[in-house]
Amino acid sequence: MSSLVEDNPAKRRFEILVDDALAGFTAYEQPQGEVLVFTHTEVDPRFQNMGVGVELIRRTLDQVRERGGRVVPQCRFMAGFIDRHPEYAALVTDQP
Repeated sequence: MSSLVEDNPAKRRFEILVDDALAGFTAYEQPQGEVLVFTHTEVDPRFQNMGVGVELIRRTLDQVRERGGRVVPQCRFMAGFIDRHPEYAALVTDQP
């Protein structure tokens, strides 16, 4: 199983493709400078319980970090991931 996580700015979301199929996304509001406010994460039912959501969030946060950005994790799934992985806590801001 191969996967790719890409930012899709036209749809304001990071998407994960698994074997070239859209498996899920994490949506964000209009960027505020380098800050992205993430509002919702969704994984296609065909890909649930396979670690796709965790991979999506991890690779999204890695890309945000590489860009020098910050996140406001309003999405409960992303916020929970960050709580369990404190190495991403420095990316969190409460101000967009």
